[in-house]
Amino acid sequence: MNVLGSITIGMSPNIAAFGGLLLSWHGVFTFIAVATVVGLVLRWGTREGMQPDPVLSICVWSIIGGILGARLVHVIDFWGAVYSHNPLTVFYIWQGGIALYGGILGGFAGCAGYITIRNSRWFLAFWGRFLKFAGAATPAQLPAVGHMADVAAPAMLIGMAIGRIGDIINGEHFARFTSLPWGVLYTHPESLGLSRAASHPAVAYELIFDLLLVAVLWPLRHRLQPHGMVFALAVTLYSVGRFFLSFLREEINQYFLGLNEAQLVALLVVIVTIPLLVYKAKLVRPAPRSEQAAGR
Repeated sequence: MNVLGSITIGMSPNIAAFGGLLLSWHGVFTFIAVATVVGLVLRWGTREGMQPDPVLSICVWSIIGGILGARLVHVIDFWGAVYSHNPLTVFYIWQGGIALYGGILGGFAGCAGYITIRNSRWFLAFWGRFLKFAGAATPAQLPAVGHMADVAAPAMLIGMAIGRIGDIINGEHFARFTSLPWGVLYTHPESLGLSRAASHPAVAYELIFDLLLVAVLWPLRHRLQPHGMVFALAVTLYSVGRFFLSFLREEINQYFLGLNEAQLVALLVVIVTIPLLVYKAKLVRPAPRSEQAAGR
């Protein structure tokens, strides 16, 4: 291994400890990532005629769905090895253990679920009967699911890139060894990557890939129709990239044909989204700014 030509990361993965509470770089950059996504979605959504309060409500439910989805996918992956022995630890989310793919899919489910349910007849009837104290049961000014997803797609990728900074620092995502000059060595005693030979910075590759996807999607955000196709293209391209980048990572669990969980989820995603894009997506001339601002 070309150790002299490697990149050395000597930072502690943890910032400080307060009693039983541990503040880590991973947690800090996750918070920054989520806050950035919410801020960008609010900014871009209001520019397209969406009302701020409904957008923030959607973001809240997307975050809840993302947390639940990220935990669920991780637990499925490690059920036999970890959680089946003590099922209560499924709820110990403060001990770590999330899967990015689950966050993406769960976040979309939270968004779509809230928009679909909030203005449904049965929910408004339930509200009017049992929640009168919270105000009148009136429909909210919500965007279409596809429109909201399209606005969120570039922000989501930016947030994922920010979150990967924390992954780079903590060194927990092991990758294959390399003699390339940008191989990474972790030297801090608290790093999970301590004592490993120079390895591919696989999560850094993904960070760069996420930002490249933003550059590809940005010119298409008002040209790819109907609504929902920008998000579909985003998750398709991300899934293709994640599938191949995962070959550089060392995953504990392998399944069908030696593929890991993220690769199998990536395959399922493209099986759904590629036919959707082929049969529904079309490029159109971008609408005038006045129409975009009106949310047309």
